[in-house]
Amino acid sequence: MAMAYTLLRRFSRVFQLNVQRQAIMFSGVRHKSTVHYATRPDQPKLAYRKVKGKSPGVVFLPGFASNMGGKKAEALEEFCQSLGHSYLRFDYTGCGSSEGEIVDGTVGTWKRDVLYVLDELVEGPQILVGSSMGGWLMCLAAIARPERTAAMVGISTAADHFVTVYNTLPIEVRKEIEEKGQWVVPTKHNEEGSITFTTEFLKEAEQHCVLQSPIPVTCPVRLIHGMKDQDVPWHVSMQLAERVLSNDVDVILRKHGQHRMAEKEDIKLIVYTIDDLIDKLTTLV
Repeated sequence: MAMAYTLLRRFSRVFQLNVQRQAIMFSGVRHKSTVHYATRPDQPKLAYRKVKGKSPGVVFLPGFASNMGGKKAEALEEFCQSLGHSYLRFDYTGCGSSEGEIVDGTVGTWKRDVLYVLDELVEGPQILVGSSMGGWLMCLAAIARPERTAAMVGISTAADHFVTVYNTLPIEVRKEIEEKGQWVVPTKHNEEGSITFTTEFLKEAEQHCVLQSPIPVTCPVRLIHGMKDQDVPWHVSMQLAERVLSNDVDVILRKHGQHRMAEKEDIKLIVYTIDDLIDKLTTLV
């Protein structure tokens, strides 16, 4: 009887969600949230967009040097609006519309940004959705604020990635980098074609590594990764799955998925994964 009720509830939810999606699609109207700025004592202002709604809410954490205006972030806002759940997306210090300079940013700086969002800008437990470096920050936030973390969804999670890649370089190369004080890494994701990390940035990042010991996270965890990811290998998500203490952990691999996971089918998978978690969490309540 209980199973039949659960299945009926799930079918009703999926039907309702599809109707809502079609209504948005055919109306051609997307009610985007407006940009707000959070003023913090002695810290740069944080730009964010927020949709009010039911709990659990969803908070999107973008990747390194990225911003809240990407396809995934916007698609999740539309999805949460259609379900009536709260949603928040924001720009880290030095990124997008937030104040500050990215060259002054550190993993610790951006971790503080996430904790500020959880402490001051949202109410109640949240599903944290972290993309690339945002997946690393998601883990740090879940450790620091377990009562605010209802679940985690990692997308191409780059936990410890800067440090891991640096430590795999030959000793001679690392010595040269330390002498110069900076590490220039080729990338396809910006106009310059490279990203520069200072040795100070790398040393600070090392203090926030999470994969070297058990991770005290017990909430549901979903890790989505593309097997064609040329920036962060998919086995990083496997490592993370092994490290978290939660027993409710799924790793979802997309055979042809790239790092950004921004194709239509990628976003559909992310939305379905979050929808399933919302259903699970509200059913438990």
